[in-house]
Amino acid sequence: MPVRASIPRASVGFVTPCLPSLADRPPKGAGWIHESKRDGFRMMVRRNGVGVRLFTRNGYDWTDRYPLIRQAAHALRASSFLLDGEAVNCNEHGLPDFDMLRHRRNDRTVFLYAFDLIELDGHDLRREPIESRKTALVKLLRKADYGIFLSEHVEEEAAIVFQHACKLGLEGIVSKRRGSPYVSGRSPHWLKLKNPNSAAMRRETEEEWA
Repeated sequence: MPVRASIPRASVGFVTPCLPSLADRPPKGAGWIHESKRDGFRMMVRRNGVGVRLFTRNGYDWTDRYPLIRQAAHALRASSFLLDGEAVNCNEHGLPDFDMLRHRRNDRTVFLYAFDLIELDGHDLRREPIESRKTALVKLLRKADYGIFLSEHVEEEAAIVFQHACKLGLEGIVSKRRGSPYVSGRSPHWLKLKNPNSAAMRRETEEEWA
């Protein structure tokens, strides 16, 4: 689906990210797409005429923390963009390891799973449906260097996708409603379903009782 014409803007500054609402069961029907939820840090990657900046979900500048992401963003073929994604570090088994991130073990190997595109070449895409933003994101990342990867979505039944995510030991899934815009803050159009046996859930339980 092509991206419709948008109002040009010189740049889009920091944007408060869209946050999924917690769900206790997978959504039903064909009106959703689904992405794996990795155990990482939410990261907004912005590039404009000044350079590349990496921001946390609360707007802290972590540009110098993750050089691999920064270098890959510099290499993308666009004059400006704002990516939304998750910064991840993997252990020797290839699984996301949050402790490595939290304790800053080997920051230079941290990479980004990008799942949304908020701005591209001066065009604010937040009002575009998610399908259009995904199409533009795939095109932008087609020749991306190691450091930024596309977080691919699937269109099967959510229950099946969630079952597979749990088998892989992932944090869970995020289901996103087809046709939905990008809205900052908590959104009913994005639903997060947590794997009860994931490291993230065990960590949350331990911290509650600490």
